[in-house]
Amino acid sequence: MRILLDIVRQSLSTLWAHKLRSFLTMFGIAWGVGSLLLLVGLGEGFRSGQEKNMAELGQDIMFVFPGRIPAVVGSYASGQPYYLTYGDYFAIRDQSRLLRAVSPVLERDDIRAVSDYGSTNGQVFGVVPEYSDIRNMPIEPGRWFNDQDNSQHRRVAVVGWELLKNMFPGQPAVGSTILLNDMDFKVIGVIPKIGKEGENGTNHRIFVPFDTMRMLFPLTLQNSENAISFLNYRPIKKELHVEAKNEVHAIIARRHGFDASIDDAFQDWDTIDGAIRVGKIFDAMDWFLGVVGVVTLGLGAIGIINIMLVSVTERTREIGLRKALGATHRNIMTQFFVEGAFLTAFSGGIGLAITAAFVALLAQLPSPEGFDTPRIVPASAVVAILSLSLAGIVAGLYPARKAALLPPVEALRQE
Repeated sequence: MRILLDIVRQSLSTLWAHKLRSFLTMFGIAWGVGSLLLLVGLGEGFRSGQEKNMAELGQDIMFVFPGRIPAVVGSYASGQPYYLTYGDYFAIRDQSRLLRAVSPVLERDDIRAVSDYGSTNGQVFGVVPEYSDIRNMPIEPGRWFNDQDNSQHRRVAVVGWELLKNMFPGQPAVGSTILLNDMDFKVIGVIPKIGKEGENGTNHRIFVPFDTMRMLFPLTLQNSENAISFLNYRPIKKELHVEAKNEVHAIIARRHGFDASIDDAFQDWDTIDGAIRVGKIFDAMDWFLGVVGVVTLGLGAIGIINIMLVSVTERTREIGLRKALGATHRNIMTQFFVEGAFLTAFSGGIGLAITAAFVALLAQLPSPEGFDTPRIVPASAVVAILSLSLAGIVAGLYPARKAALLPPVEALRQE
């Protein structure tokens, strides 16, 4: 143990005696570690930001909109339009086996909302209580609709954050009354701000029970009796989203009298499929940034290897002298191992600490919509530090071993 402590002490003294060389080696290691961590962290920031955007919309949401039945397959312009109806919703709700929840949506943009403090125009959505199981609908304060609100055609409303600012500036909204096209509705809940910039569409909406909306504010489009604007639904499992969509298509096609295999007849938005595509893009971005980081890491490793090779070569005479004074081959190899391990581990720690501090500083700044602050990926830190440590240690041990195997006289002759 004492011999090991002496070797460690001597190694640290040698590193201190060659400050510039030690600094350059440490700088190369810290730079390589920091670059790799920051590049991989940027990719993870983009990925995390997009995932949060999707989470603000809701969980595994799928949409189906009114479409056109093509007179000629492949020709959308020649199609006969059809509307989704209340009956379509009830059929899908009762017959589907792959849906966790489904909600019809009646959307009107022409309803004037008036309170005691102001008025505004916004989207009014009529939805069933299950809508909150599909879309992200945080309520604070107040509550969401229940089955009694819907079945009894109660005139109750939930107001989005943006409309709340116009209708109740600085005033409590829950329990107040608003007029929708001169019909009084009681506010039972408030949706807090969704999204950093408040640009989520939910912030600009008033929600009322579906059956109330159906009775008081049906769609006014020509030939749209009993029509709904669109359907939101959620599959029982994310992995079954394609099967769930095909099931919904089959029910709609059967009710409207066309072939469900005609893809052009449907207008869908599958956020699960979109998330998968975005995930593949970010996987590719992670690979690209990772490769750039590895190249940077490799350049740092080359610098470290060069410095260590020169350092050990210059100390061949020192190795010969130590052997002449009784140092064993193991003592010499241990010293160079300790020097390499200390340099790489200490420098890698510095690179990690600087990168973590920089990321913490970025976290204090406002980040753009859809982008999160870069974050440290532990696996990348481990790979970076271990890779550079291995390069530095091997670069030191290889020439040290060659010098230690020389007879002391030959080692002392080296210039």
